[in-house]
Amino acid sequence: MLLAVIICLLTCVSMFASVLFRSTLRLARHQMDTYWMIALGGVLLLSVFSKVPWSALLEAVTADNAVNPLKILILFISMTLLSIYLDEFGFFRYLANIALLRARTSQRKLFVYLYVTVAVLTVFTSNDIIILSFTPFICSFARNARISPLPYLSAEFVAANTWSMALVIGNPTNIYLATARGVDFMSYLRVMWGPTLAAGISAMLLLWFLYRRQLTAPVTGQAEKIVITDRLRLTLGLIHLGVCTVCLVLSSYIGLEMWLISGISAISLLLCATLISAVRHERPVGVIACLNRAPWALIPFMLSMFVMTLVLTENGLTEKIASLAGQGGTVMKYGLLSFFSSNLLNNIPMSVLFQAVIDHLPASESLPAVYATVIGSNLGALLTPTGALAGIMWRSILTAHGCHFRFADFLKMGTLIGLPALLAALGGLTLTV
Repeated sequence: MLLAVIICLLTCVSMFASVLFRSTLRLARHQMDTYWMIALGGVLLLSVFSKVPWSALLEAVTADNAVNPLKILILFISMTLLSIYLDEFGFFRYLANIALLRARTSQRKLFVYLYVTVAVLTVFTSNDIIILSFTPFICSFARNARISPLPYLSAEFVAANTWSMALVIGNPTNIYLATARGVDFMSYLRVMWGPTLAAGISAMLLLWFLYRRQLTAPVTGQAEKIVITDRLRLTLGLIHLGVCTVCLVLSSYIGLEMWLISGISAISLLLCATLISAVRHERPVGVIACLNRAPWALIPFMLSMFVMTLVLTENGLTEKIASLAGQGGTVMKYGLLSFFSSNLLNNIPMSVLFQAVIDHLPASESLPAVYATVIGSNLGALLTPTGALAGIMWRSILTAHGCHFRFADFLKMGTLIGLPALLAALGGLTLTV
């Protein structure tokens, strides 16, 4: 047991370091993150020096149940593909530009419009895609408008990682934790709308207070004009996302699993987009972008973390963690533990580990612990850049655009915004769970 624990611990520490220092590996013209390679290397070490329950892994990935990691990966990646497609044809930038134009010269209006736009889009798409789309746009706009980008970058990042709690599809951690416990779309929404609202409103008010002085200066520059150039392809993407979302809402009533609905939606979109390109005798740019930008690294990463969690469970460690955590005060306890653990392990490995820990709780405490962990996994991204993949991507984009957001700035945002939002969300959860 000790050797397995040491290997898993070293793997997590190495992944933390690779994320913190943005370790990458370049092969030919392609640059790849190393965090998933480290996770895969940890599994290889476990297979050499410790007993890996391969039969249990095979049973898990072939099981016809909600905890099947392949189903969870299909659900997340297919929803991400739908969002990438819309982003490729300028949908998110177009909506952001409308918000900027409506604000005119008022930074206060601009701040509110941007926060609300990001919040709404995050609920129905993906926080990671919103961050990838909006961050370069905000940096460019702030430079042209001759205003500080920090209030808007903070608002974007906080909104994306707060309102992503609202629906089960908003974050891969939501998907993993909820589906692993058999929580359907509507059951999740009935519980999480209250905590999300509490966290989202409190975070916005705190951001406003933090940046209130900077928001008094007028906007002196102009927003760039963004035009949708291919309405047919964009409409195709919106229809697929809309139909997919409606079917996900009704999934428990129509007897279809969420991974199957999202998977069919993504495949249908890519096939229809390819057909349009063939008729027009054009390159399938949307399809190519989806395939290039999809988070394929999440597959070996998630499966590797799943194997390590199986090893720790087989060795009794997850049961010991549950025993040390004890019973009672479940919502506050698991919310705080997951919030801080996300910044030690990253929120996806943390969610995989905590799901195994929650298995050892009494039935009356398991669902409150799951929802509290969902909250911690989302809001944990606000404390440090290592809390989630979103933070890693965000800082990389800022560096590329010459916007400096130091580790100390991140920690300040997490302490002043993230912690109060966490407490507000956990307070809301106690009223809805």
